[in-house]
Amino acid sequence: METVDVLVVGAGPAGSTVARELAARGHDVLVVEEHARVGHPVQCAGLVSQRVLDLAGANSLVVAAVAGASVFGPSLGSVSFAADGPRAFVIDRAGLDVHLADRAANAGARFRTGLRFDRADASAEGPIVCELSGADGVRHAILAKLVVGADGVASAVARAFRLRRPVEVLPAFEAEIPHSPGDAGQVEVYLGNSISPGLFGWWIPDGAGGARIGVAVTAGPVTAREYYDRLVRQVERRFSTKLGSPTALLVSGIPIGTLPRTSTDRVLLVGDAAAQVKPLSGGGIFTGMRCAEIAAEVADRALRSGDLSAAALAEYDRAWRTELGDEFQKALYLRKLFLRLSDRDLDQLIEALQGTELKASIVAFGDIDFPSHVARQLLLQSPSLLRLFPKAVSAWLGGGPALAPDLERGPRRTAQ
Repeated sequence: METVDVLVVGAGPAGSTVARELAARGHDVLVVEEHARVGHPVQCAGLVSQRVLDLAGANSLVVAAVAGASVFGPSLGSVSFAADGPRAFVIDRAGLDVHLADRAANAGARFRTGLRFDRADASAEGPIVCELSGADGVRHAILAKLVVGADGVASAVARAFRLRRPVEVLPAFEAEIPHSPGDAGQVEVYLGNSISPGLFGWWIPDGAGGARIGVAVTAGPVTAREYYDRLVRQVERRFSTKLGSPTALLVSGIPIGTLPRTSTDRVLLVGDAAAQVKPLSGGGIFTGMRCAEIAAEVADRALRSGDLSAAALAEYDRAWRTELGDEFQKALYLRKLFLRLSDRDLDQLIEALQGTELKASIVAFGDIDFPSHVARQLLLQSPSLLRLFPKAVSAWLGGGPALAPDLERGPRRTAQ
């Protein structure tokens, strides 16, 4: 039976980051990826901050720089923002996975594709026996001192070790279209119960004259594909032109919520497997990679000491929550408020944001990795925004989400 120090399941950004960090520290790291190729299928839209480029050392993967955004309400009223320079970057998303895997391999990590994690035997006190299977049906057994689950929203590692999943998964559907009638330097966001209940629809230029258009929505009887079709029709009406046939499709799920634990005996979860996703945007590349770095620091100490117990690895939970937990909790509370907005409320939100001072604040404070910062600033500035949820928002501003009213039983935007 093959023996390794660390088995990383999943070769996305979080998995390859933790693999690189641990391999560079001298540990024997094996990464297994269930798909035949790293980076395929593509898992997200690929709009990132400068922080991601810095973490990945991947400026060469930028295909378009974005300096502005427009947000459209259900009635297609809109508010636009423009900065002096790039505030986000559209990247070659598959290329990012390949680049990060190459960096991990150069640090000494080994990769095997077409190999799926099935189950594990962790009954003994020693290393974990992991059972995997290939596309050809051949079964493999690997003995690992530590297992890192970086295998996405449907994490088999999380299931195998009974680490509870997030309470909500948003179905997402995206397509790449070859020719875009939109602004090549601007992202568009579409709000409304009829096209994007639960999150929003998006239009992202691809840097080659086309665009990535998609939706993420609350799970329900109407599929994400149907909501995507509605968004396409709305975009076609806006531009008075038909969009071309898609050249690629992306179907995925976005975890929203926090897990009580992202570690246990000899096991860590990172990235989407750990629900380390921004609740207001559904983005998880930066948060997943940063948490992977933290996981590697904790895992390195545990491997060197020989103590891979749940108590020792719990330092990972404490560390990443100390750095990012407050942002996640604030964003989750704001998301609860957002889900209670009707289409009329959303149109009023767009109207309120059209004020010059508020638009200036969005440009000044906007940060796609920490969106609650700009939300707080806007709520403090705008009485019209506070009127949407006066008690809940005022409590949140005054004492944070822990002291704000519980919103679980209130009305909620639902799929239509």
